[in-house]
Amino acid sequence: QVQLVESGGGLVQAGGSLRLSCAASGRSFSSYGMGWFRQAPGKEREFVAHIRWSGILYYADSVKGRFTISRDNPKNTAYLQMNSLKPEDTAVYYCAARLQGLNFYTDYNVPNKYDAWGQGTQVTVSS
Repeated sequence: QVQLVESGGGLVQAGGSLRLSCAASGRSFSSYGMGWFRQAPGKEREFVAHIRWSGILYYADSVKGRFTISRDNPKNTAYLQMNSLKPEDTAVYYCAARLQGLNFYTDYNVPNKYDAWGQGTQVTVSS
């Protein structure tokens, strides 16, 4: 089982940028698909982005063109570069990992399909 720790959150003005990191410990990081989710107060956890071990990327429509997910397998780390931030991006951001397996899964945006979660990092965007 992989363990995940997020960092990089903070307070930023609208239009600014932040880069979140997700450090993984445990075995076979490259065997995991990595996702980012976020949860604002009073709202359900929502999908932000996903990257397969192969590097194929997926994004929520709300962040497409502004956020970039990436991974560095030798460093066991996934990243979320967030540009042109908006107040509505304010939330706790979580990284998550799921074993790739042999199936080409399409439910990368479903939280309960993931095997491990980080503790979350707060991102606050002021207007």
